[in-house]
Amino acid sequence: MNYFSLNKKSPNVSFKEAVIKGLAPDRGLYFPESITPLSKDFIDNIGNYSKEEIAFEAVKQFVGDEIPADALKKIIEETISFDFPVVGVEKNIGTLELFHGPTMAFKDVGACFMARCLGYFNKNETTNVTVLVATSGDTGGAVANGFLGVKGVDVVILYPKGKVSEVQEKQLTTLGQNISALEVNGVFDDCQEMVKTAFLDEEITKNLTSANSINIARWLPQMLYYFFAYKQLHKQHKDIVFSVPSGNFGNICAGIVAQKLGLPIKHFVAATNVNDTVPRYMDSGDYAPNPSKATISNAMDVSNPSNFIRVQQLFGNSIDDLKTKFSSYSFNDTQTREAMKAIHKESNYVADPHGAVGYLGLQKHGLKAGEYGVFLETAHPVKFLPTVEETLDIKVPLPPQIEAIMHKEKIATNITTYDELKSYLNK
Repeated sequence: MNYFSLNKKSPNVSFKEAVIKGLAPDRGLYFPESITPLSKDFIDNIGNYSKEEIAFEAVKQFVGDEIPADALKKIIEETISFDFPVVGVEKNIGTLELFHGPTMAFKDVGACFMARCLGYFNKNETTNVTVLVATSGDTGGAVANGFLGVKGVDVVILYPKGKVSEVQEKQLTTLGQNISALEVNGVFDDCQEMVKTAFLDEEITKNLTSANSINIARWLPQMLYYFFAYKQLHKQHKDIVFSVPSGNFGNICAGIVAQKLGLPIKHFVAATNVNDTVPRYMDSGDYAPNPSKATISNAMDVSNPSNFIRVQQLFGNSIDDLKTKFSSYSFNDTQTREAMKAIHKESNYVADPHGAVGYLGLQKHGLKAGEYGVFLETAHPVKFLPTVEETLDIKVPLPPQIEAIMHKEKIATNITTYDELKSYLNK
């Protein structure tokens, strides 16, 4: 499998090169040259396969022969070593829980898969690779945990000061070893722009790659969630609508890849907070990012989502074709809190702010007779403890893996400008 830059001004590369480079030299995101649907027999009989077998079938064409089958199966086994349950919330609505991994966020899958792939590719190298990543919340902790102690890999995480939750900050600033955190005086978009700029700066002496969802090894494995959900639901529900809380749009984009592989998903809803560039685009056809705004669903505080260009590519860059399978709506913090209360009142289910935005997406879209809606619960409510406890007037017990880090010392370097990042990387 080869990958091309969506800016189409750089040479095509192998899977290994795309993983190591992260971003193409022309600043374009890498995209697979082809997507071959899985057999109808496999999809029809998906209930007969384990989640490891499903994952291998879905992933193998994107890796090709660059990682031997046995090694790839081991990587997959380590990547999905926890559960992905669909939990009923209302009669025709469920939530796909993606927080049962080590850092209790959906990004554990992509971060672990990428870390294992990079570790495999770098096992015989004499120079370290530096993974440079921007986070608006959960990416940082997942990447830090996924890469912790991986030989030959150093990790530098940029996060916006005061705009991630306390739990999220602890998860990316307390590990030490090969993990370093940079606290940026700005918003997530500033962090992301610094990362992209660093990749193209020839004066940076480190061998850089990215663990944001711009990296194919971080982005593509997220398609597995949709296969696992479909396996649980397909016997009872034929018409499934997924509503995905969307910030950088990597998760929903990977879901569309699953659809292109043959998974019969009826429709996707990209639910955003007030950072509403994509909902406005779907209405007007004009892609016009505004400065990002801080919300209680902070992991989605992204005004210029990197992966939306991949979504467009999957639909041939036709907004009319996109609208046949994809809708997008935005919601403010007041609506988000009210949704959290409604879900809790209806089913006693505690949704985090991001999951609540996904639920609102289903409500706004409207489910037709026979359709089953699934909103993604992308992080455990404990990751957003003050918001959840204040909104629902409850106490959320700390899971052991969270309690273990809350009293650890935060270690982070404060920066404001790209030049400061560059100096840090070159030291």
